Amino acid sequence: MSTASLRASVERLKGRIPSRRTPIPEDREEFARAVGLRELDIWQRRLLRSEAPRVILNCSRQSGKSTMAGVVALHRALLVPGSLVLILGPSERQAKELFTKVAQAYRLLGHPVPADSDRKLGVQLTNGSRIEALPGTEKTIRGFSGAALLVVDEASRVADELYYAVRPMLAVSGGRLLLLSTPYGKRGAFFEQWESGMGWERYEVPATDCPRIPASFLAEERATLPAFIYRQEYECSFEETEDQVFGFDLVNTAVTPEVTPLFEEAS
Repeated sequence: MSTASLRASVERLKGRIPSRRTPIPEDREEFARAVGLRELDIWQRRLLRSEAPRVILNCSRQSGKSTMAGVVALHRALLVPGSLVLILGPSERQAKELFTKVAQAYRLLGHPVPADSDRKLGVQLTNGSRIEALPGTEKTIRGFSGAALLVVDEASRVADELYYAVRPMLAVSGGRLLLLSTPYGKRGAFFEQWESGMGWERYEVPATDCPRIPASFLAEERATLPAFIYRQEYECSFEETEDQVFGFDLVNTAVTPEVTPLFEEAS
């Protein structure tokens, strides 16, 4: 082997000179199949076809919501050079779980775009795209701007101040925002956006719509868990929280614009 050939081989191993790589499918459904997701649910196909700028997924446990978000995130980073993709979760562990799905799919594809750096919580690609997984605190995301895609996992358990802090990051970039979660009480930004937020494409996926969850397992869970926990975890139901003295509906019915408040709000 000549010196030039040997040098080229070394550079290729380092990822600086790409070898022959599988083209990245532009179609997200085809891309999902390329990473091993052969049979997609109806809602998953709808999500992969969607171009909606604001998407909210209210899904059962083990329905595949995190996997789908990972597919969307990786596809964007690989296909569109210079994309900043942020994955947020209530904690570092939860953000890392979703990023792990992204990393596994990236390896399965054979690293179609080489990485300049590959870390446990992020990757920077040679096409200028970045995927970063961050714990869900306002301080961790303040330094980022111009995100092409924001994915907020377990959004019902993310602090409201984080949600309010990330939205301005999309003002200039026009990036997409994906909120995904199982419900956690009638409170917080996830519940409010699901109930009355404007501009959202909504997906509700109870466990009965997921063919990978056996009916026998759901029957056992229904018999074992408290009813409100089962409805929350598997039926996409926003339940009252354990520490509430007055229920959400009771409070709502007690408020009416026909009665003048005793004390006016400070201006």
